[in-house]
Amino acid sequence: MGRLIARRPVLRLSPDGERTRPDQLAVEEPLEIRVRGRALAVTMRTPGHDVELAHGFLLTEGVIEGVADVRDARYCDSLDDEGRNTYNVLDVGLAEGVPEPETGVERNFYTTSSCGVCGKASLDAVRLRSKHSPAGDPVRVPVEVLAAMPDALRRRQQVFDRTGGLHAAGLFAADGTLLVVREDVGRHNAVDKVLGWALLQGRIPALGTVLVVSGRASFELVQKAVMAGVPMLAAVSAPSSLAADLADESGLTLAGFVRGGSMNVYTRSERIVTR
Repeated sequence: MGRLIARRPVLRLSPDGERTRPDQLAVEEPLEIRVRGRALAVTMRTPGHDVELAHGFLLTEGVIEGVADVRDARYCDSLDDEGRNTYNVLDVGLAEGVPEPETGVERNFYTTSSCGVCGKASLDAVRLRSKHSPAGDPVRVPVEVLAAMPDALRRRQQVFDRTGGLHAAGLFAADGTLLVVREDVGRHNAVDKVLGWALLQGRIPALGTVLVVSGRASFELVQKAVMAGVPMLAAVSAPSSLAADLADESGLTLAGFVRGGSMNVYTRSERIVTR
């Protein structure tokens, strides 16, 4: 598989002078996801856990509903100048009877963190497409347990410690147990890897869990949580207005600025036990 970290010489400038030293950078490479041989998406990602990434992407885009919808996933057709596999093309075979992805799922190199469609149309599309609505999930999480989750996630960010250049996502049980953590240069990729892991482990819908992200909560991340049936999303930074709107309409508990023992709860606060 590809490298996670690359070393590069840098010129270090500081009040004490200048010197050349080696630095460690998080590797970023393209991954082309194909479905039945047809190119569906290209995303810039940190190599590793690519099968989880593909499963999570297909789940959160509504292409598949469960692990049984995927027949296989294999690397193909990506060789370097010396004929070695770069592991940058992954072809996913869908099970018999699973329909082809709908038009509009395709992504390319220039896709940003935005959803591509804005406003009410986006909210309606996600609400209608999700087969794993979190609205009825009765999970309740003590506020002190939720407040401790970002620090627990941060302690597991091994590549971030060496590079300072990765986002992280983690899936927690309601008692604070960290089930899985994934790092990636793209925040949406980190979430897709986590949800892909959950799918492969038979944990979709992700009942009774909390998805924690190391940055902000965008519309796209809330959409992914809703599509996977995650009832709670906690972010270290702020949510966007559209993210809060989608969480409210979908029955997702959304908390932002979860750090230092405090947080802002934007939707479905009854799931957080304060006394």
